[in-house]
Amino acid sequence: MSVPPVNIPYVKEFDFVHGRPDRLSPLVTRVICNNPGPFTFTGSGTYLVGTDRLAIIDPGPNDENHLAALLAAADGREISHILITHTHRDHCGGAVALKRATGAAVLAWGAHPTQPDEAPPALDEGGDFSFAPDRMLADGELVDGDGWQLRAIHTPGHISNHLCFELPAEQALFTGDHIMGWATTVVAPPDGNMEDYMASLDLLLGRKHSVYYPTHGAPIPAPAEFVRAVKDHRLARDRQILASVRAGHEGLMDIVADVYADVDKRLHVAAALNVRAHLDRHVREGTVSVSGETMMALRYRPA
Repeated sequence: MSVPPVNIPYVKEFDFVHGRPDRLSPLVTRVICNNPGPFTFTGSGTYLVGTDRLAIIDPGPNDENHLAALLAAADGREISHILITHTHRDHCGGAVALKRATGAAVLAWGAHPTQPDEAPPALDEGGDFSFAPDRMLADGELVDGDGWQLRAIHTPGHISNHLCFELPAEQALFTGDHIMGWATTVVAPPDGNMEDYMASLDLLLGRKHSVYYPTHGAPIPAPAEFVRAVKDHRLARDRQILASVRAGHEGLMDIVADVYADVDKRLHVAAALNVRAHLDRHVREGTVSVSGETMMALRYRPA
């Protein structure tokens, strides 16, 4: 089955060095952790926001070298806030060590939403079940710093506790994994939800931003165009998946092999999570029926 004819304007080549602080705007500096992989791309990008007293957005994994790079980038300036987009380890794993080094409070939507026995197949970005923020943020809540202000925007879908952070002074949005600069986002059931993800895309389309800063990948200079392309891609995949079921493919991995025939098989486990999320949506809508207990034993048929 062919790939949907949707051109998402990814930027897959950009100038960076692991551990090097790159000034992206008057208020934003990025440091990329040396944790590249099939799900993290070049590594986790941590953002320093401010000029004198700083906020850190997504401190990345628990990595001593990355912590040292962040403290070097701060260059003696106080780090007053640690903001977490969501509770996958490649985003929040370094929060405890950074808090210990700086005394900054950790702010997030909440703890990791699922228990270990409910988790989907392990990816590089597995959940941090021990994560506990110092303060929970509400949708729309403003975080005030020294010369900067950030607004928390609840964007569930990839995971239910996902936040984006808006920097109104620069019409910028830190998108975590809701929008990535190099690939589409994994929506992993049971907590990841495709209806929520699509609604969160629509939410962003209703806001005006000049640039997105994803945790993985380069800045996105035309946000609305990018989000529309991602939405069109997901809708096209949704139609493909339903067509695959109607063509007689029943098992989850059979559907994945059909829909993602031209995608590296090493990525099929991640693709299966997205396919499962689409199928869950169809089951809830009544267009598809499902039987079976465990993820790999599920069988789907047209309703």
